[in-house]
Amino acid sequence: MYPAIDTKDPTAVEVEVQEAYRALFPQQDRLFVPKVFGWAIDCFTGNYRDYQPIDAHYHDFEHTLQGTLCMIRLLSGYHRANANPTLTKKMFELGLLAILLHDTGYLKERDDTEGTGAKYTLIHVNRSMEFAAQLLSEKRFKKNEIQAVQNMIRCTGVNVDLTGIPFQSELEMTVGFALGTSDLLGQMAADDYIDKLEILYLEFAESARFNTGKGTATGAFASADDLRQKTPFFWEKYVIPKINRDFKGLYQYLNQPWPDGRNVYLERIAANIERLHRELATAQVGAA
Repeated sequence: MYPAIDTKDPTAVEVEVQEAYRALFPQQDRLFVPKVFGWAIDCFTGNYRDYQPIDAHYHDFEHTLQGTLCMIRLLSGYHRANANPTLTKKMFELGLLAILLHDTGYLKERDDTEGTGAKYTLIHVNRSMEFAAQLLSEKRFKKNEIQAVQNMIRCTGVNVDLTGIPFQSELEMTVGFALGTSDLLGQMAADDYIDKLEILYLEFAESARFNTGKGTATGAFASADDLRQKTPFFWEKYVIPKINRDFKGLYQYLNQPWPDGRNVYLERIAANIERLHRELATAQVGAA
């Protein structure tokens, strides 16, 4: 079983990531993890350039940390299983940067005073890629490293054509698929995922208001209750096929022990969906 980590606490997640990094790569740069966590914290707390602290209420920094923790566990399982292509220290580092920066597209600049960052839902992936390029260029990363991070971030797009992403290697693609997997599982396995669906709906509704007439799918929910009703369908008809087919079943590297052990993330998501089914049934009876 994975240890309980408070994903509201960046330091707790950082410590877990540092331990995984050290275990995978004994000759690691011991300053890398605290350094990049420091960059991410600065970005999300309004201490980078002229950006405000994150004000999106669902896609907040905890959301990023949930995905980060899941991804590091998945990559650790992948490495321990001696899977191919072999995970390298550099690609682990670029993957960590990508997951930490994958939702920076929700950040607003200082003079952007209208609405919250949720209004950028439709374009947040491209904004995140641009943000990552800006930050990593300043930190003197190589052009091909920045492209790798951008390609991985692109994997989080809801309707992205994965075959159109110009991956530079099979390993880069694999780590990108690990990121896409972790972005989905990290949030859906959270204890308060069902409680946060109303907050997620409010983000979708704000995006719809700011993007009227642009064919946005974020206006597909009539209410928070409608989103709750459709969430089991989202899991069964979108997420499960996505992580199995598109992302090559990489979630199985979260199994403990690998290959046939328990997958705590899938168990927690199943429990959340079951809870939602019970609550919807109770509400239906109450309305009868």
